[in-house]
Amino acid sequence: MGRVNQLIIARLDSPISLIPQLAGHLVAAGGKRVRPMLTLIAAQLCGYRGGRHVPLAAAVEFIHTATLLHDDVVDESDLRRGLATANAIWGNKPSVLVGDFLFSRAFQLMVEDGSLEVLALLANASAVIAEGEVAQLMTANDAETTEARYLDVITAKTATLFAAAAQIGGVVAERSPAEVDSLRRYGESLGIAFQLIDDVLDYSAREVVLGKSIGDDFRDGKITLPVVLAFQRGDVEERRFWRRTLEQGEQREGDLAHAIELLERRAALADTFIRAAEFSEQARRDLERFAPTPARQAMLDLAAFCVERAY
Repeated sequence: MGRVNQLIIARLDSPISLIPQLAGHLVAAGGKRVRPMLTLIAAQLCGYRGGRHVPLAAAVEFIHTATLLHDDVVDESDLRRGLATANAIWGNKPSVLVGDFLFSRAFQLMVEDGSLEVLALLANASAVIAEGEVAQLMTANDAETTEARYLDVITAKTATLFAAAAQIGGVVAERSPAEVDSLRRYGESLGIAFQLIDDVLDYSAREVVLGKSIGDDFRDGKITLPVVLAFQRGDVEERRFWRRTLEQGEQREGDLAHAIELLERRAALADTFIRAAEFSEQARRDLERFAPTPARQAMLDLAAFCVERAY
């Protein structure tokens, strides 16, 4: 990861000073680097001894960072990981354009790798992520979104890059298609679990733990799985509340506290956690074809961590 971070910093360099300044702001904000870490660990799991996985892990992180910049513009977010977002500081136009720059940097790294298989893998993932973003926009503020529809959105928007990141490790190690597909399925299940726990944390964790304030999703009118479940299980009055606050965006003092109370009353947070734990367990099962090694144990631990961080 040290080599990946060094490469990220080097590739952020540009004679246009705003580019490293704005992109560096988001990169410096931290984050768990789970996606590039997946590429590195998967390569280790597959016995890879070369150096291709390092720049490809950086490419994965550039794609992820670009989507964050674009997400914050679309969501009109002011905070990310407890810090002001790039769009809040520099405005929407620079954020979108620097996001485009990061996508370009990612594709430069892919081309330098020289593998059409890797290029196709990450190019397809980028396209699916973009489709997921549009799908989310279409379901935004729609309290009648179904659980299946929501899972489709987060599979595209979030889990796709997790899956691609894990697959790369198998591809550079030239492992069998079956093994690469197992890594894909592991990454996809891990990504869904990761997002579902984020959904839970937004209504239940302290700001110091999350790096963001409680209820950001609620204030943004986002329909996440806890809301989907609570809306489906709610009575007429409860559904009226969700429509007013999330569909119409009419929020009053005390609404967030009431939303949390409704989520708890309808066991929406607990059931979202259970679903996340199921996807985490599926991710662990997807690694069964690989021999027990420290790398496999690290990937098993990562699947457990995605759920345990809810505590």
